[in-house]
Amino acid sequence: MNVTETEGKYSQPQRASEGSSNEGLPQKDSAEHERYAGAYNSGRITENNLTDANKPKERLLEEILDNQNMNNAFKRVKSNKGAHGVDGMGVDELLQYLKENGDQLRQSILDGKYHPNPVRRVEIPKENGKKRKLGIPTVVDRVIQQAIAQVLTPIFEKQFSDNSYGFRPGRSAHDAIRKCQDNIDEGYKYVVDMDLEKYFDTVNQSKLAEVLSRTIKDGRVISLIHKYLRAGVIVKHSFEETEIGVPQGGPLSPILSNIMLNELDKELERREHRFVRFADDIVVFCKSSRSAKRTLENILPFIEKKLFLKVNREKTVVDYVGKVKFLGLSFYRYRGKTRVRIHPKSIAKMRNKVRELTSRSNGMGNTARAEKLRRYIMGWINYFKIADMKKLMTITDEWMRRRIRMIYWKQWKRVKTRVKMLRSLGIHEQKAWEYANTRKGYWRISNSPIMSTSLGNNIIKGFGYLFFSEYYRRVTA
Repeated sequence: MNVTETEGKYSQPQRASEGSSNEGLPQKDSAEHERYAGAYNSGRITENNLTDANKPKERLLEEILDNQNMNNAFKRVKSNKGAHGVDGMGVDELLQYLKENGDQLRQSILDGKYHPNPVRRVEIPKENGKKRKLGIPTVVDRVIQQAIAQVLTPIFEKQFSDNSYGFRPGRSAHDAIRKCQDNIDEGYKYVVDMDLEKYFDTVNQSKLAEVLSRTIKDGRVISLIHKYLRAGVIVKHSFEETEIGVPQGGPLSPILSNIMLNELDKELERREHRFVRFADDIVVFCKSSRSAKRTLENILPFIEKKLFLKVNREKTVVDYVGKVKFLGLSFYRYRGKTRVRIHPKSIAKMRNKVRELTSRSNGMGNTARAEKLRRYIMGWINYFKIADMKKLMTITDEWMRRRIRMIYWKQWKRVKTRVKMLRSLGIHEQKAWEYANTRKGYWRISNSPIMSTSLGNNIIKGFGYLFFSEYYRRVTA
């Protein structure tokens, strides 16, 4: 199907490899990365060369479709990899497709004839047992969305609040936590911990278009964004319309989320409130419980009647700052300063993940297990390293090593194998035979002196395992 064709449901052709598995394929051909510019016949690409925020806003669509901007968008989508959309096209096929169809694709967008594909519904489990609904756009639509986001970002960044930290260049969750600490140190020890119910699924698209149009004067861009909002979703091979909400999973959803919630930021600032927002996680700081309750009562009408968003009354709480969870962390006072620790729910989630990766029956090989644990530990530590957790890491390592020893003991299932392995690890033959014939359970044996000696910490480390405390010391040194 030609990309400018408007008769059918999909704008991109159905691929011959639609049934194949293209999700998350590693890119081994580094030479291909040097040919990114070939997709749109542009020159060299620079990562930070997004756009000039002061260009006329009446011709934003041309700026979005500019060769350099589109190539930069292609580069970002390519490097992020990710799963395929409803057309089955993977990121490894994207370069050739854009070389062959890039000019037609651009012209169809300029002519207003381009129709995005529906997103592919993917559900991922949440901590509370519910599912978070993600919408995976096609790789071509991801390039276009990324190109739009790159142009909108510098324009709206000038409008965004200093109290907003999520999905913004040069800002992070750690910055948001530090801002919270500053507010608490200045005496704001009570918070309104606000929960917007199913925020991405309930955004009023008309309100969002109204907010966008105050800044974006190119109606074609508003129309293109609206097409993405209304593109629909494929759920179990059935098409469903999307008349409300902003689908999570595409490059556009973070910037659109911030644009919408910037209206709330400005209202909170107008009322001179102290607050910190990270995406749709919002905490408003007050000096007393009474003030916090009054703040919540006064801001609810604005959120629900002006922004048409829903506040979850059950999950929205007013409490002392030490009792709330924000971005997986909590706060406490020590020697007159506000410090950060990991919230118990975040610890429980981490332990469940480690338990899953060190299960005796998950069918995972030892090398793959060590690598997956390594990647998880590095990501987890890099996020939570702002917290005080030295003692927690030591305790966690002891527990994790015990689970690893249990795995190996189970693998040495036969008596002769256990004797052989224990002797190879330095255990005397008599003791090896004694333990090899034990009837004690795997978990109990894993904590025995004989296992701690034979599979010592250095031995386990030599198998490729990374320890929480070891990596924590490395990144905080």
